[in-house]
Amino acid sequence: MQLIEKALQENKTSIMLVPEISLTPQTVDRFLSRFGEEKIAVLHSKLSVGERYDQWNKIKSGKAKVVIGARSAIFAPVQDLGLIIIDEEHDSSYKSEMSPKYQAKEVARYLAKENNIPLVLGSATPDLGSYYQAEKQNTTLLTLSKRANHANLPTVTIVDLRKELASGNKTMISGELQEAIQYNLDHKQQTILFLNRRGFSTFVMCRDCGYTAKCKNCDITLTYHASDNKLKCHYCGYETKMLTNCPECHSSHIRYFGAGTQKLEQQIHSLFPTAKTIRMDVDTVNKKNSHEEILNQFKNDDIDILIGTQMVVKGHHFPKVTLVGVIAADSSLNIEDFRANEKTFQILTQVAGRAGREENMAGRVMIQTYNPDNFSIECAQKQDYYLFYKTELSIRKQLKYPPFCDIIMISVSSKQKETALKITNQLHAYLKKRVLQENWKIILYNGVPAPIDKIKNQYRYRMIIKCQFNDKIMELINSVLAQYETMQESKNSDNRVNIDLNPNNMF
Repeated sequence: MQLIEKALQENKTSIMLVPEISLTPQTVDRFLSRFGEEKIAVLHSKLSVGERYDQWNKIKSGKAKVVIGARSAIFAPVQDLGLIIIDEEHDSSYKSEMSPKYQAKEVARYLAKENNIPLVLGSATPDLGSYYQAEKQNTTLLTLSKRANHANLPTVTIVDLRKELASGNKTMISGELQEAIQYNLDHKQQTILFLNRRGFSTFVMCRDCGYTAKCKNCDITLTYHASDNKLKCHYCGYETKMLTNCPECHSSHIRYFGAGTQKLEQQIHSLFPTAKTIRMDVDTVNKKNSHEEILNQFKNDDIDILIGTQMVVKGHHFPKVTLVGVIAADSSLNIEDFRANEKTFQILTQVAGRAGREENMAGRVMIQTYNPDNFSIECAQKQDYYLFYKTELSIRKQLKYPPFCDIIMISVSSKQKETALKITNQLHAYLKKRVLQENWKIILYNGVPAPIDKIKNQYRYRMIIKCQFNDKIMELINSVLAQYETMQESKNSDNRVNIDLNPNNMF
């Protein structure tokens, strides 16, 4: 805010990016109280067309001197740009996975260089690549060693769920966490429970024959949502009625496996019937301003427990929250991604930061896990970013992963499995020939089915290249697209080739 104040004194405009829409209202309130409504414009995807038009004009005319928004706000038509700030810079939402693909941080770097202005990247858990650049002194490193308001860091406890299971506790809430929640209820303090899975159960299976309910369009299990008694696919949106009998063996022994935020909410109601709870996930914030209403309710309406997915993790300031419970820390450890440890450390450290943010309020964090010895969980308990960074960096160096190289993922999709495989093999053969003939210094992996090999009725294959990305590599990748254009299969709109540099998701 002081940097923006300085830019305003020089009659310059500032852009402030935040990762989640749910953070925008809280950020906007702070800025409104300091700079006044006239100077501020807000851009994010939940605005109506009319609201977006008004905000856009306010910026273009030069009336708005502070632009706040999610990643697309980097393209705001600002006059006299003087400063760009990216809050929670490690967040994956700054990269657009939809066309046109872009990384907001890269666009910001370009704009900062063109305008000769500062770019500030802020994070308590910086992206490994960003911190690596700072260590190499390509970026200036500024370290904040003390917490805001002189508050102490929360006490972090790891709860071994294997022991809970052995003692006969089959609920989602460990004995230690139950006691801590009860203490907070007795002392009128608030609690946040974090579980990064929405819905009631992650899959539904027949106990007699083993049949699992899957999406008809995607090779993925359907998630049960108890609120409307439906099975839903979180990839394509397909939904169907809950099964009462197995379609294969007609047995009525249908069982729910796994757990999401709806099931957690039900268990909390059962364990603490008098507690006032509120849930925040994609299912509860699908209406306009609903995220703002939920956060205001939690802040102002004496709600005891907020249950949520990663929406509740980032940047929120709730003075009365003294306890954070992480229900299943392992969910982000088991994803098919070389960044699994980094994502786990970031999300655990970020959610821990919601507890005990006031000077006189001691914060506690309880991390429930089946992997208490995992180094990312141990580093999160110590809240030691540098220890995590050095450990993870050495692993990445051995395995030749970013920031020591770039990853290019070439994905092929088609409604016909054989066609997707054929295109993949032909493009791989073309690339392999060029790599060998021209002695390219890259690592080219064979084409394989994607981890989720069917989404929205499209069969998916992929191949991965590890390299140092530059103009020469860009020419090679463009030649792959040109090669695809010469193939008969490119004439069919059902067939697609998609190229992504350093993708967010490896599925």
